[in-house]
Amino acid sequence: MDLQLDGRTALVTGASQGIGKGTARVLSAEGCRVAIVARREALLEALADEIAGTGAARPAIIVDDVTDDGAPARIRERACGDLGGVDILVNCAGGTRPVPWDAPDDAWDEGMTLNFEMLRRLTHEVVPGMRERKWGRIINITGTSEPGAVNIASSAKAAVHAWAKGLSRVLAPDGITINSLPPGRINSEQILERLHKDPVERQAFIDANIPVGYFGEPEDMACLIAFLASPLARYITGEVIHVDGGMRHFAF
Repeated sequence: MDLQLDGRTALVTGASQGIGKGTARVLSAEGCRVAIVARREALLEALADEIAGTGAARPAIIVDDVTDDGAPARIRERACGDLGGVDILVNCAGGTRPVPWDAPDDAWDEGMTLNFEMLRRLTHEVVPGMRERKWGRIINITGTSEPGAVNIASSAKAAVHAWAKGLSRVLAPDGITINSLPPGRINSEQILERLHKDPVERQAFIDANIPVGYFGEPEDMACLIAFLASPLARYITGEVIHVDGGMRHFAF
């Protein structure tokens, strides 16, 4: 299937590892010109070299911290300068933040800023250009709606789902879609080095919770992202689509 992405431009945050990295690979392979954003320049350079080595266009590199004041505007300005505009925004930057129930306000401020507020601000930076061109795709990588305990990221991602649903209704007449993808357990730095470091515990978790029998790969997310970013997905907007190997228990 031709996703009709050749020549489209895409901005991917959190691209140094995991889902963001896999997304940059897949979108580049589909013909997109990509700008990749993260804090660790060496990892971005290595990814850009890898992608260029496949014959795809070498991604533009933007080294920035999305939580810094002014970062959304800087990232948009740099991406538009390098790409000529942003057709597709993939919001991958984020991180789990498990906390005690009485965690202080500064912990909540940091976690909500990373996982919701800066995602919202960066989206607002690129939407005007999308509206002018009457076309755009926004894909948010979010998180579980079934938290086992208090986690700031879970609260932030629930906010993303509600905000994105509302925004989808406003932007639909301009040919812009916005969808949210909560990943299950995807092989990534965060999952393998923080959440499931012990291989024995990891396998026990899989056996108890994941019907397909394994953790997913970043490309399992990225292939759906590429479809949602394509013109073929024009009638899908405001949705929350779980990519988790059947781990989620709820039918709705």
